[in-house]
Amino acid sequence: MENRTRVLLSLSLVALFAALTAAGAFISIPLPFSPVPVVLQNMFALLSGMILGPIMGSAATAVYLIIGAIGAPVFAGAKGGFAVLMGPTGGYLLGYLLASLTAGFIAGSPRTHQGTNWVRIIVAALAGIIVIYIPGLLRLNVVMNGNWAKTLTAGFIPFIMGDLVKGAVACLISPRLRSLVSDIYHA
Repeated sequence: MENRTRVLLSLSLVALFAALTAAGAFISIPLPFSPVPVVLQNMFALLSGMILGPIMGSAATAVYLIIGAIGAPVFAGAKGGFAVLMGPTGGYLLGYLLASLTAGFIAGSPRTHQGTNWVRIIVAALAGIIVIYIPGLLRLNVVMNGNWAKTLTAGFIPFIMGDLVKGAVACLISPRLRSLVSDIYHA
């Protein structure tokens, strides 16, 4: 494949996953007891790293965050702007970038005829989920005035099972999509 074509393909995939992550924000379920809604953004952030690898996956998430920071309504609840990054969900948004990078490093970049290493795929998803929660809970704890019981009740306990299900879905679909990306690049 010609170098210009490869660059164009890479840019297209980055834009696609940034758009998918933004679309995941529109599937947002607010909870009455928490400033953190249920969203699909975290699954797409995981998938970007698991499918595209660490560089392109984290680039897709970075593009999404930049677009949201400059005001496009791509964050949960159709919100945008830098203030959202400084709000109660800002740590989770930063965690999306860390998740794409971490999951991408663990899963590796897609390669032709590499096959699926299920252990790496599962570990990538679990590690990605963990690195979303770390900055997310730390930032939410600041908003909750250092009360860890309230922080865990508002930002972890109601979400972890759903996030593990989203991680399982990411594990199931990423091997096939990794294979498709690899086949396109090496066509």
